[in-house]
Amino acid sequence: MRTENDILVKSWEELQNALFHNSWDDKINRYRSSYVYRGMWNKDFELTTSLMRLGGDYSKLEAHLLRNFKKYAHRDAAPGNSLWNWLAVAQHHGLPTRLLDWTYSPFVALHFATNNLLNYDTDAVIWCVNYVRSNTHLPPVLKDAISAEGSNVFTPEVLEPVCSSLKELSAFQEEDYVLFLEPPSLDGRIVHQFALFAMMSTPTALLSDWLEEKPDLYFRIIIPARLKWEIRDKLDQANITERVLFPGLNGLSEWLRRHYTTI
Repeated sequence: MRTENDILVKSWEELQNALFHNSWDDKINRYRSSYVYRGMWNKDFELTTSLMRLGGDYSKLEAHLLRNFKKYAHRDAAPGNSLWNWLAVAQHHGLPTRLLDWTYSPFVALHFATNNLLNYDTDAVIWCVNYVRSNTHLPPVLKDAISAEGSNVFTPEVLEPVCSSLKELSAFQEEDYVLFLEPPSLDGRIVHQFALFAMMSTPTALLSDWLEEKPDLYFRIIIPARLKWEIRDKLDQANITERVLFPGLNGLSEWLRRHYTTI
């Protein structure tokens, strides 16, 4: 995929400028970005969900997956009984869902674009989406709910009173839309990754296709393969590592494995 919104960086310095592109906020005279980020090791990847990657008639499987997850999970697995809490927990633990992982941190996104050493011969990408401006495409009932809260993203507590099911989400309007959902702080992983989810109004809507029709909402940073080692080493020195982002022995082991890998 190649778009007119692509920024090809050629150095670490150019990368920093691109990551914080348009982050100045005149209203508060502060650097507060309205963008969220998703890092991917291959620039040609589209924003497909894990549900889509099941293949077949995947949209009909969504309700079955979530129903059975709730049925077999520990009764205290989700904080409260809101569908949106259950969906966040399911995504967090690897169930195929329509949710996509994003982060407020451009450096966390960089981590996921460069964490796999087996893919250092491939150009990577950081997707950057203006989550504040994306709210202009929400149906009125959701616009009103988020405006009344004084927020730019949803939480399960804000979404539940106005929309309690996936069917309602798609019934608000015919045109597809995206909303950004902050999960509860289930564990250190979500907190340390500064995480949130993107959710399309229908399971078959592809976010990258939706964004292509709205070029004012996003840009992409293309990272040449030759820069990956430099980026990775500088991220490690800045402590943006699995040891921090995936607290526990697995994260520690992944960080140490890369640290002692010989080029």
